[in-house]
Amino acid sequence: MNFRLKLSPISEFHFDRLLLTVCISLLLIGYVMVASSSMHLGVTMAGNSLYYPLKQLMHISLGLILAAALTTVPMRIWEKAGPWLFIVGLLLLIGVLVRGLGIKVNGSVRWLSIGGLRIQVSEVVKFFAVIYMAGYVNRHYQSISESAFGLLKPLLLFSLACVLLLLEPDFGSAIVILMIAMGIMFLGGARLSQFIILLLSVAMLATLLVYFSPYRLVRVMSFMNPWADPLNTGFQLVQALISFGRGEWLGVGLGSGIQKLFYLPEAHTDFLFSVIAEELGLVGVITVIGLFSLLVWRAFEIAAAAEKAGQRFSAFIAYGLGIWFGFQSFVNMGVNMGILPTKGLTLPLMSYGGGSMIIMCCAVALLLRVHNEVAEINANTPKGKSEWTSA
Repeated sequence: MNFRLKLSPISEFHFDRLLLTVCISLLLIGYVMVASSSMHLGVTMAGNSLYYPLKQLMHISLGLILAAALTTVPMRIWEKAGPWLFIVGLLLLIGVLVRGLGIKVNGSVRWLSIGGLRIQVSEVVKFFAVIYMAGYVNRHYQSISESAFGLLKPLLLFSLACVLLLLEPDFGSAIVILMIAMGIMFLGGARLSQFIILLLSVAMLATLLVYFSPYRLVRVMSFMNPWADPLNTGFQLVQALISFGRGEWLGVGLGSGIQKLFYLPEAHTDFLFSVIAEELGLVGVITVIGLFSLLVWRAFEIAAAAEKAGQRFSAFIAYGLGIWFGFQSFVNMGVNMGILPTKGLTLPLMSYGGGSMIIMCCAVALLLRVHNEVAEINANTPKGKSEWTSA
């Protein structure tokens, strides 16, 4: 499932063909659907129907260029830089909250403007969190499996990051970051009993945050019965469910959906999956779910191969990226289908957004780098080479 690209007379890069195919498919489908769901907005906002498609094309291009650069960075450098990157992430979260630096959109201050590009800082922090957590678990592998203190130490830093995210507020990203941290620790050997206690504690804190926050409580209540107030608190979910109902088996046709025409809020970002359901039907929905399932499966396969090759840090990186992609896509699709309360999380590699798209491309690049280094190690071992190439 891999092929090699010769970079110089003495070096070559081992690409994972299945992983590349899946990611390119998600990018292409996402781009087409962003164009379909945003042309009317472009006319309204900028007098140009191609305004959002052209900007998304720029986002994808920048993401691919940066991703290509990151594939040349050895994993040992990422491991050394992990703690510093996480500190940079915390400083960025603080910077967002500084008056005059953070950009406020829809009542939340989550963005910084860098070189004219609006970056959602939480996406950068998720990327840094995977790298930091993989390095921590690799360094403290024994203490995590033997002591509860080994679990709590990194969670203090993650708790600080979550507090800063909640001040924006960005409850969804805080949950994603905690899931990444706990998932990597569990796969790193944390005891099941300790992990369950930790998970229950996080669930209890999340419940309290919802209960004592009026707007979060309204979201949960409207999720339980969106039809009680379909024109106000339940509007987003009702419109999303209508999109799924209209799509049926094969959809109403690409570009022919009507829910995106000022009925479905944030159709090109958070609710892109609903547009897919309406225009491409059940076939489109299953295709997207299948592609994300393959992406997560392949990430875990690469992680298992790295672990077998003795590259624990690389293995935890791949596990963390798989958890990130899987959990965030599940939450986004769950919100669109009405099985989870509304949260502002994008669909990885598909939704409109500069910062999100660039960071997701970088995450895929890191996964490709893990695959490449493991393939190089196994290529030097006859037994390992036969096992890897038969995958």
